[in-house]
Amino acid sequence: MSLLPLARLLRLPNVFTAFADIGLGLCATAATLPPEARDSAFAWKAALLVLASGLLYSAGMVWNDYFDLAEDTRDRPFRPLPSGRVSVRAAVILGTALLAGGWACAAVTGWAGAWIALVLVLAILAYDARIKRTAFGPLGMALCRFLNVLLGLSLADTAALPVATQVHLALTVGVYIVGVTWFARTEEKRSDPRVLARAALVLLAAGLLALAVGVRVPPGTSSPLFPYLLVLAGFWVGGPVVAAIRKPTADRVQAAVKRSIFGLVVLDALLASVFVGTWGLLLVLLLPPALLLGKWVYST
Repeated sequence: MSLLPLARLLRLPNVFTAFADIGLGLCATAATLPPEARDSAFAWKAALLVLASGLLYSAGMVWNDYFDLAEDTRDRPFRPLPSGRVSVRAAVILGTALLAGGWACAAVTGWAGAWIALVLVLAILAYDARIKRTAFGPLGMALCRFLNVLLGLSLADTAALPVATQVHLALTVGVYIVGVTWFARTEEKRSDPRVLARAALVLLAAGLLALAVGVRVPPGTSSPLFPYLLVLAGFWVGGPVVAAIRKPTADRVQAAVKRSIFGLVVLDALLASVFVGTWGLLLVLLLPPALLLGKWVYST
């Protein structure tokens, strides 16, 4: 078994979007903790949460292809499992190990991390096994991302970072993912432009939620570039989206979905800049390796 089929099974470029979600949560947490709380214990717990997020996301990709095996054998025989480049037995072992390892890493950080990670594990399995095949598919995927952001916030002090603000952050990412997932539902064939337009409106709603995050922090905390960069990011993601709505062929829709997936890294970075200033934009550095890997490994 070579590394390339394994990387494709794991959707390796996309794992950087999971890191960005956790990075957002950790930036918001660190910015609101007192200086004495940002010690070595916080650092290693933060590192474990990043690792947990990556492992759980990768597990979700493995189980996605496991439960889609019959469909992929018929429609996408080139994928790692139907092509035999990765055995089903190896996928089951790998998916189980990734779920267990991800939960264990989160559990070591504390009770909040343990419980959120447990619910995330259940949400991943429910989505892959059943929910994605129903009308609630986009909501199921959004729930997983919502919980991933909350996992990054599991070290936060609720007195300094209110639960309402934490939910607002996680909900912004969740709504964005509803739009992306809805947009991608028929990506492998010609899509209905009316459905794509509705999904695009959900993406726009996520942008408005992101803009509203700025009112939840004290004046002067947010990067002054935040609203302007948010608008630019909207155009960057929106260009391929509008092109796909105008001509909803499979290649255009897939290009829009890929841009939107990587756009999540940009959204997370912009939201992080609300709490830690311009330094939060460094999360965008997760984008180049994702784009580079995307040349060899598909994202959808």
